Amino acid sequence: METKQINARAFQIDAKDNVATLIDDLDEPGAVRVLGGFGMESIIVSEVVRAGHKVALASINEGAAVVKFGVPIGCASVKIEPGMWVHLHNLASDHDERSGTLDPETGASTDTAYE
Repeated sequence: METKQINARAFQIDAKDNVATLIDDLDEPGAVRVLGGFGMESIIVSEVVRAGHKVALASINEGAAVVKFGVPIGCASVKIEPGMWVHLHNLASDHDERSGTLDPETGASTDTAYE
């Protein structure tokens, strides 16, 4: 059986991130090289994912934080397995849609007043 090498890449922005963002389109499930220098060299992605979208680097339980940029960006609406596409179908945002900026330490919106 011939093994096809897939040269797609993803970038883990921060060591605390449990997702990485694809740099290249992944046209079929397979190995993706993980860049960023935080210890994970590759991951098997289980589905077609387009550049700019996130994939899980670790198992994320339902209700657990999805972390990107080193801060929580939302929580898993279902259990997400390593290598799965992370998007609106399995991620609930923690941020108000009116928010345009986030605090780099806490991830909280900085420009939305809650009364």
